[in-house]
Amino acid sequence: MVWLGLLVLGLRRRSYRPFLVFGIVLLLALNSRYFVEGAPRSIAFFNGIYDVLHNAGVAEGATPAALATCPDNQCSAWGDRFATHPSWGVAFYERFSTGNVGRSRLLYGHIFFTSVAFVLMMVQLFRPGTGSGDRPRQHRLLGYASLLSLSLGVLSACVLAAEHGSVTHYGGHLSVYGFWFMALCVYSCAIMGLVSIRRRDIDAHRSWMFRYAGSMWGAFWLFRVMEFVLGPLLRNFDSASLLICIWFSAPLGIVLAEVIRRRLARGSPSAAPVQVAAAALARLCNAETSPPPRTPGLSQIGLAPGPATSGGRPWPACLPAPWRRAGSA
Repeated sequence: MVWLGLLVLGLRRRSYRPFLVFGIVLLLALNSRYFVEGAPRSIAFFNGIYDVLHNAGVAEGATPAALATCPDNQCSAWGDRFATHPSWGVAFYERFSTGNVGRSRLLYGHIFFTSVAFVLMMVQLFRPGTGSGDRPRQHRLLGYASLLSLSLGVLSACVLAAEHGSVTHYGGHLSVYGFWFMALCVYSCAIMGLVSIRRRDIDAHRSWMFRYAGSMWGAFWLFRVMEFVLGPLLRNFDSASLLICIWFSAPLGIVLAEVIRRRLARGSPSAAPVQVAAAALARLCNAETSPPPRTPGLSQIGLAPGPATSGGRPWPACLPAPWRRAGSA
């Protein structure tokens, strides 16, 4: 409820920092359990979060298709409180409580490296690479470190997902392709952000990094929220809710991030004056064009996108470029 309240407050004030910080801290708290208590106990705790709603309204002795039992109810932190549990949760527990060392190492690697990438991603968003001194260089180095962590985390996830074809409670091969699609959504946004900044297209870089953040939040938090809601509604269909979460959480995260990005851009105090002035100059040149808003802080690092770097229409041909690289003629 606290987190939901922070989200509502952020939507009203167009400032999401408290909501984001809370999500980061909660993510680290959940993921750190795997390294403190081990995978089996952490998975049992995770399953227990979903047991309450998934079992709500189920008649005694009934076992819907998406619920299953496990020996001595060890797969849930609730113990004997609930006799049935989400079928995917039972399968999740069984896969990492059987002593398969290689599989467990891949899980730990995935959790560690994606957690590092998640935190670095948010640091980069909170502290963009504009300004003087070493800040742009630090931003670049953290970006490469984040990409390396993301690559290792995504690779671990893809290897783990390759084994899901035989796990019917996950959805079989549909879950394999779904997790690979999720990885593609996340990684492609990050790569497009890298490509954009290599081209010195700072506006496009920021847009892609926002989408990348949305894909990461979608793959982690939206995935879990969706299952929390859809699981009880679709418990008569085995793996249905999980497959929906697998296939749609990351893309929905990207869409939501894009909506928020545009909402913030419309509310930017620096964008409107520049657009108005540029439109007036365009009319003087008899041109039906309008430039993208100037990105604050670009002149401080000596970089600027060209006339069409943000996907906007070009400056009127009769006008000089709005800014140039430092030191250029």
